[in-house]
Amino acid sequence: MSAPRFDILGIGENATDTVLQLPQFPALGSKVEMLGAQILPGGQVATALIACQRWGLRTHYVGVVGDDSAAEVHRRELRRARVCVDLVEAPRTLSQMSFILIDTSSGERTIVWRRDPRLTVPPNFLQRSWVTGARLLHVDGHDPATTSVAASWARASGIPVVADLDHVTPGLLRLLPFVDYPVTSKEFPVDATGEKNILKALPQLQRKYDSRAVCATLGVNGALAWDGTRFWYAPSYKVRVVDTTGAGDLFHAAFSYGLLHGWDLQRILDFACAAAGLNCVAMGARGGISGLPKVNDLLRKGARNRALFSKTQLDRAASHASRKKSR
Repeated sequence: MSAPRFDILGIGENATDTVLQLPQFPALGSKVEMLGAQILPGGQVATALIACQRWGLRTHYVGVVGDDSAAEVHRRELRRARVCVDLVEAPRTLSQMSFILIDTSSGERTIVWRRDPRLTVPPNFLQRSWVTGARLLHVDGHDPATTSVAASWARASGIPVVADLDHVTPGLLRLLPFVDYPVTSKEFPVDATGEKNILKALPQLQRKYDSRAVCATLGVNGALAWDGTRFWYAPSYKVRVVDTTGAGDLFHAAFSYGLLHGWDLQRILDFACAAAGLNCVAMGARGGISGLPKVNDLLRKGARNRALFSKTQLDRAASHASRKKSR
């Protein structure tokens, strides 16, 4: 067999973000003067691939754009980042757009977005060689009909699949059986299992789909993972937050990077929390993508936010989950 051409193949979202800086989030019916506005490229998988390329991985991105001026922005930015690109162009369609309202007092953001139903990557656009020519497949929750095909090819070839998942949708039931590492929002395991306690929901999700490990990002509380035997937890790092947009995208990029380097889950979570934290110190989804020396410096010297879980809590929850598994 020939050696893989790429380290990571990403299939999923790109978006044009209009970032509005506000002194505070507006109340219903009020008027608030903007402190600033910028139009910046973003999107879950496109941003993750650009970060991985910057960290020295060979990347291949597959996505969809409209036939508007934003489409050329995405092409230009991906080429500039030296990401190999295959894009579907949807005729007479606007590319995905987001309006991101930043509360400058906290750095937290609220997103209003629009993705035209015609912005889909059809399954017949995929080439199996794209999947088998990579060492890892990274997908999001969009176009599950397409990503489930790609993930099934990856599974058949022994290629690990990482999925960036925010919300439970019926289409994801086709994808999840082929995902080795679901890396989700904190809401996803709860919504997928009906179990409100995250320490119980993660093991249930892992058992249901026989994942290698499941991970939930918890915002300022860091990230938690379950590998079928034990929990792994990393608190977030203290940084000067300007804009949290893209923090999750960087976490997912770093998670895939760590897997490709054979790290254990603790090192992966620590690295991912550091990369995500640094992305919060600048505007936009990609404004704070930092080089490896800066990420490693934060890993060595950075202060952590208060841990949400103690070791005793995690050990007790792991013991409970293991008993449930053996029944």
